[in-house]
Amino acid sequence: MSPRLDIWLDVACLFKTRSEAQKACRLGKVNLNGAPAKAHRDLKIGDELVISRPLGRKQTVTVLGLADTHVAKAEARKLYDDTTPPPTAEEVEMRRIERAYRATSKAVGRPTRDDRRARRRMTGKD
Repeated sequence: MSPRLDIWLDVACLFKTRSEAQKACRLGKVNLNGAPAKAHRDLKIGDELVISRPLGRKQTVTVLGLADTHVAKAEARKLYDDTTPPPTAEEVEMRRIERAYRATSKAVGRPTRDDRRARRRMTGKD
């Protein structure tokens, strides 16, 4: 018996919970063999999944094994082959700047002189 897509995504540790996997499917963030996938869809070995992640990243995985009950995390990693290409140097730098910007923008009120200087140094405008 092949498991539902949302259950498999949870068991394979690609999402923290089954409800997160269902929500991603509902919002069209999971494609199965090139088409948007619904949570109730049955999986087969060899299926290719493309998962849209934050900041425009896409994770590509190929199903190698099926499970519908939770297994150890080390075993869960054997259920799929992650074929996502590694990020380019430009993408890594963009993520670093985005993280730094989000960390500094969480401060309440007007940024101090040191905050402004640190932000300028991070973006390379200094």
